[in-house]
Amino acid sequence: MAEDIAKICERTAAGERLSVADALALAEGADLYQLGFAANRVRKSKHPQPLVTYVIDRNINYTDICISACKFCAFFHGPEEEGGYVLSNDELAKKIEETKDLGGTQILLQGGLHPDLPFSFYEEMLRFIKSHDIHIHGFSPPEVCHFAEISGLSIAEVISKLKEAGLDSIPGGGAEILSDRVRGETAPRKCSADRWLEVMGEAHLQGMRTTATMMFGHIETWAERIEHLDRLRTLQDETGGFTAFISWPFQPANTALSTVKCATAHEYLRVLAISRLFLDNFDNLQASWVTQGPKIAQTALFFGANDFGSTMIEENVVAAAGVGFRLSEEEIRKLVETAGFVPRQRLMDYTLV
Repeated sequence: MAEDIAKICERTAAGERLSVADALALAEGADLYQLGFAANRVRKSKHPQPLVTYVIDRNINYTDICISACKFCAFFHGPEEEGGYVLSNDELAKKIEETKDLGGTQILLQGGLHPDLPFSFYEEMLRFIKSHDIHIHGFSPPEVCHFAEISGLSIAEVISKLKEAGLDSIPGGGAEILSDRVRGETAPRKCSADRWLEVMGEAHLQGMRTTATMMFGHIETWAERIEHLDRLRTLQDETGGFTAFISWPFQPANTALSTVKCATAHEYLRVLAISRLFLDNFDNLQASWVTQGPKIAQTALFFGANDFGSTMIEENVVAAAGVGFRLSEEEIRKLVETAGFVPRQRLMDYTLV
């Protein structure tokens, strides 16, 4: 087995594509140092300059009212519960201007699947935000599917109308694990894996860039993690529309899956390294400091990550699960520098500022 693992790692160094069986063999048999060494070698081949990028943005959750009731979510309020909210335009404007004052270049706009808001609400919200002259990275595929259901429009028509109203790019939220078994057990009301991929493929066809994510460490198997990566790689082969991949461990506190043991930093680094080795058509992988903290995020830069993600001026969903890491732009730059890299601010499409 050790010899087989070494050969697989050698093939990644030669630029050969890993099979699903190769990735499973690494997951089951490679030690952490082998994976880190191989992933760092691939990262350096894609990014020979010692740059680590980051983006200044803010997560705006326009509503926490949601009918999906995902078992892994600590953030949502059911429509019948007290305490749910929908942000007003004045509240949106204040958040946007605060972001711009801090050098922010984009808004990450996501919310719950609200049962009562019409599709026109989302178009009007986009036009209002766009009037403040900022990039809108918004509406994950489950939201787009929800908009299609409430409006009677097709996925293609919804994306076209959102784009016309001011949407610039789509985040990879709501992917969790792209396996229908996992989705059926944890989020049966959310869009299927096929529908998630359909939204992203259609966005790419319409010239919109998107990101891809994976939330792991709940009820999925390693085989299902690799299935997830394989489906992303296949779509990227077809469209080339993903700018980056972001993985992070499930945070169980305050959720319906609170008895699940949280994935360790060791497991996070394994997943990150295997993702870098398997996703050979993704240029950029982000380190998840929001869930892992600054020191593991620094370590991630030697396990395949080349990007430090966002400053997260505001973050509510992970915080609802009891995780409260916060970093300023200055702190991110210092962490990158002390890890031996040069920090550079970027835009969503990885153009350097």
